[in-house]
Amino acid sequence: MTNIGRNIKKLREKEGLTQEDLARILGISRPAVTSIESGRRRVAADELVRLAKALRVTTDQILGLASAPEVVFQAKTGVGVVRESKPAMRISVPQKNVGKFKEVLLYILARVGAKPNMGETVLYKLLYFIDFDYYEKYEEQLIGATYQRNRFGPTPMEFGALVEAMEKGGELVRVARPYFDFEQKKYLPLRDPDLSKLNARELDLINEVLHRLSDMSARQISEHSHKDVPWLTTSDGEVIPYEAVFYRTPEYSVRAYGDDEDEVS
Repeated sequence: MTNIGRNIKKLREKEGLTQEDLARILGISRPAVTSIESGRRRVAADELVRLAKALRVTTDQILGLASAPEVVFQAKTGVGVVRESKPAMRISVPQKNVGKFKEVLLYILARVGAKPNMGETVLYKLLYFIDFDYYEKYEEQLIGATYQRNRFGPTPMEFGALVEAMEKGGELVRVARPYFDFEQKKYLPLRDPDLSKLNARELDLINEVLHRLSDMSARQISEHSHKDVPWLTTSDGEVIPYEAVFYRTPEYSVRAYGDDEDEVS
């Protein structure tokens, strides 16, 4: 098995996809997927792009030119993001952030998860705007997830590992459903969110973002995120800095900036 084949098999299994699932997404036969993973069949350029989208990685990661980030959930609080070397990255998530992430995700799913447009792409962007709007408005982190810029918009890098842990814990289930000409990943909550983990200010902002954006299609909300300054000012594959929210255009800003903020007391 070639390195590319091993990478594809590993990434497919990490996403919880069978060879049949991947074959359906790529529009090829299951034996063709088997041949790709065993190294007997080369991956065409157009297939490489579709593979990257299906496996939620970059083409460089499939080709072995870049390493996917390793996500580690800490037992105790500690450092947020640690870059060990480039291109490898290790994301260390404090336990308190894990708990908040879970409840916010379950709350979103309980409120709007049943909407037909609510696939993974829309969910990613809702989480991004919740996190970045809250940081701009209050200069504090709500979830504090790590978002990477990619061609589809901001992507929460901890999401895959968190969902896997929640599936194993019986807190949600991941399903794939046909949606127009695509296969849509949806997440169904298996328990109610613990609202004691979210204060009134956090819930108000989450509800505002859901009211404003949750009816957008995947394409609409992706295009919307592409015009936000934090995404615009970050290079492809890099982590989007939270501090960039303070340079947002009026269309995206959620904070009322007054002259008094510029005054020196």
